[in-house]
Amino acid sequence: MRVVFMGSAELSCWCLRALVADPRVEVVAAVTQPDRPRGRKLHLAPCVARKEAERAGIPVLTPANVNAPDSIAAIATLQPDVIVTAAYGQILKPALLELPPIGCMNVHFSLLPCYRGAAPIQWAIVNGDTETGVTIMFMDEGMDTGDIIEQKIVPITPDDTAGTLHDKLAVAGGELLPGVLHRIVAGQIVRTPQDGRQATLARKLRKSDGRIDWTLSSNALYNRIRGFNPWPGCFTTASGQKKGKTLRVFSVSMVNDVQGAPGEIAAVTHEGPVVATGEGGLCLLEVQPEGGRRMSGEAYLCGHAMQVGDQFE
Repeated sequence: MRVVFMGSAELSCWCLRALVADPRVEVVAAVTQPDRPRGRKLHLAPCVARKEAERAGIPVLTPANVNAPDSIAAIATLQPDVIVTAAYGQILKPALLELPPIGCMNVHFSLLPCYRGAAPIQWAIVNGDTETGVTIMFMDEGMDTGDIIEQKIVPITPDDTAGTLHDKLAVAGGELLPGVLHRIVAGQIVRTPQDGRQATLARKLRKSDGRIDWTLSSNALYNRIRGFNPWPGCFTTASGQKKGKTLRVFSVSMVNDVQGAPGEIAAVTHEGPVVATGEGGLCLLEVQPEGGRRMSGEAYLCGHAMQVGDQFE
């Protein structure tokens, strides 16, 4: 089977590795996003999927617009049986969707129709879900609306972050993909239309999503801090003498029976400061002060005098 693979982010690399390792699959090309300015000096650098493809000796195309006529023509000359996308970053239009005889397939990192969109991993954690998964579907013109081919459930543990769940889902996607391709060739696939009434949207994250709203419950904030780690990351700002200073928060534990206004330091413990929320409280276990290094809540208290009644905003 001749496959053109489209991917850019780290999530896509596991799927690409799985295809390369399968002797029944020929990856005739990888299509990735163009090189982007990266680092402090903004030097042009390739995305991780391009590096992965080049290590495997696969030809790479990097069109700025994959739907442009010259891009479509280049892909057509490769005569793919199927196009597979995973965390690619561009939407395919009808001229591409209709090009391969088998069709175009997408590896999406949620249990569709839940969490259609750009950030399914993060929003599943933020919303307190206990499971998510991988969906392989045929692509159509909509956003993650195509017929489902196969799904795999992945549990979400209470200590999962978006980073750790990302890695679990990447592995699951790589495990699921080769078998799906071969069952398609064997005519053993049943297409299952999505129930649009059950659809939810996982919108793209903004940096501002990371600001901590202390009026939320401790459970809601616990999920947001996990779901937005590593990006955009959660942060708060101090009042009083340190007014306006930003504190990034990476890890917390929930504390019951906390008294105080939302954002107020309710206790100072050997693990870190306990901050009151709209319901309950959070002990800050791992933080990073503005201009400082990442550290434990205990180490933060050693260098930053805090007392009960101090306030975060």
